[in-house]
Amino acid sequence: MKSPMRALALAGLFSLAPLALATSYSSPEVIVAPSPFKGVHGLAVDKQGRLLAGSVVGNSIYQVDIDNGSVSTLIGPDDGQADDIAIGPNGEMAWTGFYSGRVLYRDNDDTPIQVLASDLPGINSLDFNDETGALYASQVFLGDALWEIDRTGQQPPRLIAKDMGGFNGFEVGADGWLYGPLWFKGQVVRINPEDGEIKVISSDFKTPAAANFDSKGNLYAIDTFSGQLKQVDQRSGETRVIAWLDSALDNLALDAQDNIYVSNMANNRITRVNPQTGEARQIVGGELAVPAGLTLSEDGKTLYIADVFALRAIDTASGKVTDLRRAHGSDAEYPINVGLGKERLLVTSFSTGTLQLISRADNSTLAMVHQLNAPSAAVELDDGSILVSEMGTGKLLRLSGADLGERIDVLNGLQGPVQMIRARDGMVYLTQMSGVLSRFNPATGELTSVAEGLRLPEGLAELPDGHLLVAEPSAQRLATINPQTGESTIAAEQLPIGLKPGPGMPPTGIPTALAADAQGRVYFASDIDNGLYRLTPQ
Repeated sequence: MKSPMRALALAGLFSLAPLALATSYSSPEVIVAPSPFKGVHGLAVDKQGRLLAGSVVGNSIYQVDIDNGSVSTLIGPDDGQADDIAIGPNGEMAWTGFYSGRVLYRDNDDTPIQVLASDLPGINSLDFNDETGALYASQVFLGDALWEIDRTGQQPPRLIAKDMGGFNGFEVGADGWLYGPLWFKGQVVRINPEDGEIKVISSDFKTPAAANFDSKGNLYAIDTFSGQLKQVDQRSGETRVIAWLDSALDNLALDAQDNIYVSNMANNRITRVNPQTGEARQIVGGELAVPAGLTLSEDGKTLYIADVFALRAIDTASGKVTDLRRAHGSDAEYPINVGLGKERLLVTSFSTGTLQLISRADNSTLAMVHQLNAPSAAVELDDGSILVSEMGTGKLLRLSGADLGERIDVLNGLQGPVQMIRARDGMVYLTQMSGVLSRFNPATGELTSVAEGLRLPEGLAELPDGHLLVAEPSAQRLATINPQTGESTIAAEQLPIGLKPGPGMPPTGIPTALAADAQGRVYFASDIDNGLYRLTPQ
């Protein structure tokens, strides 16, 4: 029987001639500068006047210098995972681990961290009642409920209400009621923590994300869709725009002088707003938030990057970043990977189970496929159908027909498929968390192993000489692999990749993707510092 590689060679798909190998690369060249955080969410100003910021993907709570914008880690992985942060009446602090499902707490910087509640997936916002010390927390996105949390951690949480519509970013008012937004209903409401009664204050929002009071009892709220910071009249429900910011706003906090601090998850940005004048000053920010999957245009001039909270295009010559989509300001759904079709971008999100097709010509959405099981990558075939790898099931699906409504399982049993590309030989190459680089023939459905024993391989690119380049982030290196023999050579080491995934995230964490141009220059994004880098072959 002919070997699969010999059969492919006879079919003219690739040559068995020896491949020339570029053995080394330059030091990483910065294309887009690094930034702190990995999406910034909950904010709080504590009794010491420190501005604190939480990052779920970054798995940490940070301290931000309001004057110079410097950022330091206050609580790191894994206890630092925080979607929101609350400061109690005596300076105590509590925070929510969105993916870990935990509510954590400590009395001060010098006391141990306690787990007050667990098994609450999507635990999101929380706040103390400054008069009674009671602690309340809500689930959003991965749940929809409001709880009172026992401060001692001895009693289970008390359910106050459920199926509210996403009670996000709330605060306890002077009357003891909880004031905050219903994300999915476009409303700002108040909820009685005794019996769960809900009263609507305002419906003048598209997607409200958070609400807070100043020292005088004025209520402010942010709209993540429009990027507006508004003051809300609690009696009439009328709103007044205080400042126009960018979309993808997440949370806000006020200091003792009633300055308002607003977080933006798509720019790793915190902005201070003067509510009297509307003047806004950026304290910290970045061009990229959580860069993950990427792909390069045919001419090598444009790099498309799935930035989790946005889909972006980058000019490879200048490093200029252009937004194509923002989460919560468009129809983007937390993009984790992006592939290049002839006329389309193929954007996948394993957190929302979606594949989105976007026109490269006019940036319009051509199709949106839902209910996929943690899709990790997608490639386009010659007939216009799409291959999608599902990390959740280990399947490779083929989607076709109107709106890609026809689904066929073409492959089962993959061990955690991560990245996938279609090479010049027409074959599809994919990495698996089990340490395998595989080749899939779309015409025959045959899967063969190219290389094994890799260190949690993720990103994948084809080099001009026909070799494959594979990212092994856990080893902070890239490996060059001969697709004919499977021989592997270390191509670059000690790279700024390999962030340990936080609780509740897949073993890959933020996948490290690769792209290579016709000159063999390699692009990768850092899951450590959020920068975009280029390697030049030597």
